[in-house]
Amino acid sequence: MAVNLTPQYHEAEEAYKKAKNPQERLDCLRRMWIEIPKHKASEKLQAELKTKLSLARDEVEKEASKPKKGGATITRIPRQGAGQILLVGAPNVGKSRILTRLTRATPEVAAYPFTTREPSAGMMDWKDVRVQLIDTPPITADMLEPVVSSMSRSCDAVALVVDLADDDCVSATETVLEKLASVKTCLVGTFPEVVEDPGIEYVKTMLVANKSADPDAEVRLEFIREALGSRFPIVTLDAESGEKIEDLRNALYQMLDVIRVYTKRPGKPPDMENPYTLPRGSTITELAGTVHKELAETLKSAKLWGTGVTDGQSVPRDHSLHDGDIAQLDAG
Repeated sequence: MAVNLTPQYHEAEEAYKKAKNPQERLDCLRRMWIEIPKHKASEKLQAELKTKLSLARDEVEKEASKPKKGGATITRIPRQGAGQILLVGAPNVGKSRILTRLTRATPEVAAYPFTTREPSAGMMDWKDVRVQLIDTPPITADMLEPVVSSMSRSCDAVALVVDLADDDCVSATETVLEKLASVKTCLVGTFPEVVEDPGIEYVKTMLVANKSADPDAEVRLEFIREALGSRFPIVTLDAESGEKIEDLRNALYQMLDVIRVYTKRPGKPPDMENPYTLPRGSTITELAGTVHKELAETLKSAKLWGTGVTDGQSVPRDHSLHDGDIAQLDAG
């Protein structure tokens, strides 16, 4: 099968050969990537372009960093909200587009790989709570940014994004898993009952199959299910059109497995706008410690409105809370 490159591709290629600086070369390569036909015959050329794009982007960033006297690359993003979920995956799978659909963040989004060079965070609304989503640089066989390795071990969960428009989606995803495993970070759908190596960090993970609008997406999804479906729950969507984006929003929140608990002061109505989020199964004592670290020690009594209790019932410190409960905590 012939590659059948377009005239626009050849024009961009000629401009690339004549480019005088890194930014011009990068711009030409981006145009070439957009114009190149995405099929089997062009796979080798696509791979070469991805490498050139990565190198060109590094060149531009190196050039841009020379005149700067201050500033530093982001290496850590403090956890906020009900939980921190990392979006990880191979190049060009649509992580940044998912972030823009679910949050107000504005990372660079483009139809070429390696657009994301450092983590970008946004807050996803879910009912009356917010979840922190972080878009991360892509992972390949040759690239795993230290910040991705570090954050994947400390986050609450991972959304492993897969490109259903890519014939190599299974291989690319397995490469991501292997690369993280090489730094003792194991992405899992459910935690193992027995941990043999305490040095391995197991991270709860959901597989997010993006670009479901592609004509051959269903075929590739079957390959994904066969290869990885037993390891991870799978959610499908098309971030570009927004189809099933709300399904993903709900699934991401549910993956955190947290509950919302509201508080009230004696004689006052409860605050139903700012719940505390706690791991499922948390107790009154743990809620008190979340409200204020000293309250867990000074807590004298607690009353509860909600599941399994009568309104205003006094409950012990070890009482397990449920989603939607309202607690009144009285310090000694």
